[in-house]
Amino acid sequence: MSLSAPTQIVYIISLIIAVIGLLVFFGVFSFGVSSFWIMAVAFGLLALANLIKGM
Repeated sequence: MSLSAPTQIVYIISLIIAVIGLLVFFGVFSFGVSSFWIMAVAFGLLALANLIKGM
């Protein structure tokens, strides 16, 4: 299995999702989903982008 770096747009999207997760964790606003799952989605997106070439 060969890994590839995620594209810049996927990285930025994951970063935005992670920042939203941090804001939910610190109580800046409420989103209806726990911050753990928001951060898990951000990490999962980055992990998937490493596995799929060109994403």
